[in-house]
Amino acid sequence: MSGAESRLAAAELLHLTLDKRRTLDEAMELSETFGELEGSDRGFARAIASSALRHLGWIDETVQPFLSRPLAATGIEIRALIRAGAAQVWFLDVAPHAAVNATVDAARLTKGARSGGSFLNAALRRVSEATPPGETLPAENIWPAWLRARLTDSLSTNGARALANAQRGEPALHLTAAREPATLAALIGGPLLPSGSVEAPGGAIEEIPGFAEGTWWVQDQAAALPAKLLAAKPGERVLDLCAAPGGKTLQLAATGASVTALDRSAPRLDRLHENLARTGLTAEVIVADGETWSPDAPFDKILLDAPCSALGTLRRHPEGAWIKTEADVARFPAVQARLLAAATRLLAPGGTLVYCVCSPIAAEGRDVVNAALTNGTLVRLPVSAAECPGFEDCVTPEGDVLTLPGPSRDCDAFYIARLAKASK
Repeated sequence: MSGAESRLAAAELLHLTLDKRRTLDEAMELSETFGELEGSDRGFARAIASSALRHLGWIDETVQPFLSRPLAATGIEIRALIRAGAAQVWFLDVAPHAAVNATVDAARLTKGARSGGSFLNAALRRVSEATPPGETLPAENIWPAWLRARLTDSLSTNGARALANAQRGEPALHLTAAREPATLAALIGGPLLPSGSVEAPGGAIEEIPGFAEGTWWVQDQAAALPAKLLAAKPGERVLDLCAAPGGKTLQLAATGASVTALDRSAPRLDRLHENLARTGLTAEVIVADGETWSPDAPFDKILLDAPCSALGTLRRHPEGAWIKTEADVARFPAVQARLLAAATRLLAPGGTLVYCVCSPIAAEGRDVVNAALTNGTLVRLPVSAAECPGFEDCVTPEGDVLTLPGPSRDCDAFYIARLAKASK
């Protein structure tokens, strides 16, 4: 029954993410059924759940006409199994008869779905006969309607579609080298990207050459761009505000600058402490609220990676489109504006500040920065295309950066603005 158990575990992961609003990583920790699987069965269950989350809007829109009642009104166990079954047939190239039979068998293993086996069987047989939604629906329909509208408004239809297409595939693993990127590329046998990041082969992170020696750390190539644009120099006082989990702190420390990493969450700084020890890099780590903290002296440069909706990381965390609401996203701009004001206060006159968010929503990026520029304390330092190898086409007319994935570029979506504080 291992085939049925894999499907049941996948359905339980979907239930935990979509109905309990957990991340997929959290769901894998919480699911007893998933925890009992081993080897390929465990990997297959995760693949089903991940694929269903990546394509959920497509699945729900296409499945609904096959059902005698609204999908939302279907029992949670049956609803999760329908989604798991559809993902197998449409996106994982599982033979239709195997996907249908094993998923129906999974329903028999749980009390909540046992009585709905006939309903599930009929629905999945229609799924197996249907045209896959990728041939009939726009890519951006993988998201809920409110998110589709927000992303289209911020990025245009083409930009939103590029982000949606990127979400449909598993993202590459990017590494940032502590020293020479070309040396790291040769060490691990992965390509050196134009941005200076290195694409890693698959497998366990701890088994990639150079891990124990602290030669590199995991960081999306777009996430590595803000620290590069800050251009910290040896001896400068640099603050990484809202530093956790710390990839940008490591970049700044590698420049020889005197780095302070601040975050209000001590648990989220644990990984930074571990990576500082592993890489041998040095930074002062402080647990404090960035809105109210005061240092002994202002900083020459500040990097503010502000809390945000994280909608730019949907290719890594597709469940974010469904466990976040429009109200969740709406609360961030006020927080971001307060932190940007705090960063301005902590910056020395003439100093440089890079503001970034891993969100392409204009209200979290461009609009926050434009509002901060109105009082004359900050001015924009436009970024040039030459400063962004691999992202030359992502520089906006104003001189900010909005990274988007594309056919030849695998990356998260980041908004980045470089600012300076007016000299007295």
